[in-house]
Amino acid sequence: MMKVEELNNLVKELISQPREAEWIEFKHNFHSLEEVGERLSALSNGACLQNQHYGFLIFGIEDESHQIIGTDFRPSRYKKGNEESENWIAQRLSPRVDFMIYEFDFDGKSLTLFQIDAASTQPVDFYHEAYIRIGSITRKLKDFPEKERKIWKKFGQSIFEKDIAKTGLTSDDVVKLLDTSGYFEMIELPYPTSQAGVLERFESENLIKRSSNGWTITNLGAILFAKDIKNFPTVSRKAVRVVVYDGKNKVHTKKDITGVKGYAVGFEQMLQYINDQLPTSEVITQALRKIAKAYPEIALRELIANALIHQDFAATGIGPFVEIFDDRIEISNPGQPLISPLRFIDEYQSRNEFLASLMRRLRICEEKGSGIDKVIYYAETGLLPAPDFRVKQTHTTVVLFSHQKLNDMSKADKIRACYQHCCLKYVSNETMTNESLRERFQIEDQNAAIASRIIKETLTEGLIKPLDPENRSRKYPKYVPNWA
Repeated sequence: MMKVEELNNLVKELISQPREAEWIEFKHNFHSLEEVGERLSALSNGACLQNQHYGFLIFGIEDESHQIIGTDFRPSRYKKGNEESENWIAQRLSPRVDFMIYEFDFDGKSLTLFQIDAASTQPVDFYHEAYIRIGSITRKLKDFPEKERKIWKKFGQSIFEKDIAKTGLTSDDVVKLLDTSGYFEMIELPYPTSQAGVLERFESENLIKRSSNGWTITNLGAILFAKDIKNFPTVSRKAVRVVVYDGKNKVHTKKDITGVKGYAVGFEQMLQYINDQLPTSEVITQALRKIAKAYPEIALRELIANALIHQDFAATGIGPFVEIFDDRIEISNPGQPLISPLRFIDEYQSRNEFLASLMRRLRICEEKGSGIDKVIYYAETGLLPAPDFRVKQTHTTVVLFSHQKLNDMSKADKIRACYQHCCLKYVSNETMTNESLRERFQIEDQNAAIASRIIKETLTEGLIKPLDPENRSRKYPKYVPNWA
């Protein structure tokens, strides 16, 4: 937070500019929060394009003369419906980008200043539309493809995993802050006989790097191997939070904990804690009593690992989130996916390739593209409803449901299961049939019409198609995903 003196100096610096820029806008009157949101999107994108750390929107300054005229716009007193203006704007910017609002006096005149971070991983949009300033006018970014291309090109210049988490460290500091022994155990290598050997190995993995004032721990090193993630401000908000609710909603919370260790060294302990919170059932097989968990552990492992790997680290104030209800478990990560959820089973694209690569080599997750296949496979073999992949404005959530009878499933549940079953068959070099779907749902042969109806509904949704559209025979038809 800037003090009044710092704000006054900033205003003097901004009004000394010869004219408004792609990252600076002066306004006198407030019209609507929608207009503010569009301006913030444009200024964030413009700041990125002009290599500025921030964009600035100031109310109370005449745009041509830069004369201080004051404003009566006070965002802290303005609401949109029953929602505070700052929160209303923040919820509609994507990806979530930090911005600050300052209300202060300059030479006896009231000013309101919005300071927004420059776009860092993708163009910032407002209400699903990205904007840019062209001269003194705010325009849609898509109408200026060359500027959009330049912005996207800049994102390749900064990789979160390689950025600095903590610098100016001694060799002893590195070993105190990072769980070096945990790394060598996971990679199945003997622990080096010298500290220099430890640091050399960590440097080769991009976990640390040499700098002019000692050693630097990268975000990759901190997020994976921190002994206490709170020691690293750049990643401390990315710790995994696990909440256990009493019932099927969020009214009553039983437990709420946040992880302390880095993802790699704390993964097994976190997974064990989550498994311990899940409901169990007693199964009797061959006169032996066996306790069965509600969800396959391998499916949980893959979904949690995916949430860590595919999160958008540029989204501020939020990290991976696991919520456990009586009838389901929801696993969320910040940011929207880079590919459609309908293609999760056969496609792969990650924002964080260094993180993903190392987590695969540490055997925390599967090879590229096979994790979701396993999740769907074990959901089917466990006779669970199909996992539901939900994309929200600020995050992506996967819902794994506990066992339900077919009659208790909704139409959407059945269609989703049919589509996923068809995809799983296709990537296994097989095709879906009425028979295979009956087996998936445990439908008796005499009730084949039930499976036929589910297939018809999935066809109507356009999610699957006949393998051979020219085959008019209704006997033993085969189906493939719509993208096959």
